[in-house]
This record gives sequence, structure tokens and C-alpha cells, in this order.
Amino acid sequence: MGYTNVPILLALLVVFVTPMVFADDNAPIPASKPGVEQWFKTHVAPLPQRKGLDPALVAAEAAPKTITVNPKGGEFKTLTDAIKSVPAGNTKRVIIKMAPGEYKEKVTIDRNKPFITLLGQPGANMPVITYDGTAAKYGTVDSASLIILSDYFMAVNIIVKNSAPAPDGKTKGAQALSMRISGNYAAFYNCKFYGFQDTICDDTGNHFFKDCYVEGTFDFIFGSGTSMYLGTQLHVVGDGIRVITAHAGKSAEEKSGYSFVHCKVTGTGSGIYLGRAWMSHPKVVYAYTEMTSVVNPSGWQENKQPANDKTVFYGEYKCSGAGSQTAKRVPFTQEIDANEANRFLTLGYIQGSKWLLPPPAL
Repeated sequence: MGYTNVPILLALLVVFVTPMVFADDNAPIPASKPGVEQWFKTHVAPLPQRKGLDPALVAAEAAPKTITVNPKGGEFKTLTDAIKSVPAGNTKRVIIKMAPGEYKEKVTIDRNKPFITLLGQPGANMPVITYDGTAAKYGTVDSASLIILSDYFMAVNIIVKNSAPAPDGKTKGAQALSMRISGNYAAFYNCKFYGFQDTICDDTGNHFFKDCYVEGTFDFIFGSGTSMYLGTQLHVVGDGIRVITAHAGKSAEEKSGYSFVHCKVTGTGSGIYLGRAWMSHPKVVYAYTEMTSVVNPSGWQENKQPANDKTVFYGEYKCSGAGSQTAKRVPFTQEIDANEANRFLTLGYIQGSKWLLPPPAL
């Protein structure tokens, strides 16, 4: 056999030793933290090993384009200009590599620019997107420093802040969002979000947050998204009554909801509530989550409208820590078993087998 056939044999060998797999929408996240990473690697494998992904996503990932942005000078000096360079109707993955530094801009990614990735470096040099927009100036949902309206978005190693001051309870329109995610199929890896009231508007669509950090005071994760937060720290700051979630479910038929798995609730005092009924049918579940003593023993804020006692869905499953004791929980907290909990512990909850990919290699 001649040497000219060796590359062909090697290519065939790679094909045979790298099996294609379907992500299993029904495989629950394991109860043990050490098993989470293996679960992720198995069910959120890289694109070359995957079957069943959306054809548009597969096509977009075939030849990704990388551009760079650096406030000190480079291909683009602002993130806004980098995003403007992406054509309307974009069909290819565009990875925007962000150099370390502070990006003082109010950034919007329009609906006609899907397949964008913001990529920073992990550790102390993560890039920071920051702005001081408030509800008084822009309206609540448009006050965000980063607004994502497009589908198939990804952010990796990015910090997003709203630098407006904390609401004082007197000033009208003091709400100030860090981020609003209104696109479908968005993933966030090792990102940090800082704000006070209304930090993240988890607005609509299927979203996945892994190894993130979210800080706020009141309703700091709100909206009608269908989202899974895995291994994410929820840190509450400020004094007085503070509430983590205000999910905006409006009917029993609505499929949206927030699932917090292997997360950690931290903060100060003992006045933190896991959620409240902003709308009539919120759906929020905490599973395998560590809750420190900052969580109020009642767990969930009392409904202002008693009729909502029968329509809210607040679930806790095998959580730990001093704040996880359920003896004094409000009576409308759901007692969920393994079968019911599994709905919130699988990729199927966010249709993950169709679109969820791991972060790109640095």
C-alpha cells in the first residue's frame, strides 16, 4: 500500500472513532455535583459529534467568522461597531472576541442578526459591558445595558452591569436592567450580571445559564422566559424585603418558567424570598440548590391577590442549607416528587437537543 492512502485512512479512522450522538432531552441532571460536568459533556457535545440540531444552526456553525474588539484600538474599538458590521439576515456564526476592558455603551443586538457570540477571557480580565440606563429614561425593559433580540446568541466570560444607583424607594423609574434577553435559543457561560432592581429581564424564549453569577435586590430575574440556570450563584444585596424571581406566567397553558439547578442563594439578613407572583401563573423550581440562612423561612412572598394561591407553581426539590427548610413555607409551595422534578432537570425543558452547544474553545 502506498503512502498516498494514509491521509484517507486517518480520515476514515476519525469518522469511526467519533460517534455521532443525539442529545438526550430526557436525561436528568444528576443529583451529585461531581456528575454535572459529565452530564453536560455527554448531552451537550460539540457540533461534530451531534445529531438532531436545527439545520440552520448546523449551517451557521460550518464556517464561523471571528472579529475582534478592543477599546484601546483594534479591528473595532466599540462593541456597537462590531455588531453593526454583522449583516442583517446573518446566516453564519460570528464570534466577537472582546479584549479586556470596560465597554461603556448601551448595546442592542437586533432580531435580524442571529448567530452572534460574545467571547471574553475568563478570570480577572473578563470584559465589562456597562451603562447607566434607567426606566425613567428608557422604559423598564429598554433600560438594559445589553439587549439581545436575536436568536442563537451566546455569551462566554462576559460581565454585564447597570451602573445606575440603587433605587431609593422614592425616585420614580429607578429600575435599571443589566440585560434583557428576548431572543430564542440563547446560552450564557461563566457570565456575571450586576444590578439592583430588575437585573435580568429573562423575557421570552429558551435560555440556558451555566456557571453564572446574578446580583440584585428585587425581582432581579423577571419575565416570561423558559430558562434553566445551572450552577449559578444568586446573590442578593441591599436591605429590607428582597425577591429573586418575578416570573410572568399568565396562564396554565403557558410553557414558560425558571428552573434553578445546583445553584446557590447567598446574601445578607433573612428577608430574601425565592419569588413572587408578578403575574397570575408564575412557574419557578429550585432543585439541588444550596440556600443559606438569608432565605426567609416562608420561602415565597405572600400573594397580593389570594386567587393566585391556586395558580402559582413554586417547587423545591432536594435543596440544602439552612434556608431550604420547608416546615414554615407558605402553603401554596408545591410538594414535587422525582417524576415532576425531572421535567425541570432535563434539556427537554428548554428544547436543548435542538440548539444548545458548548462554548467555543478560547
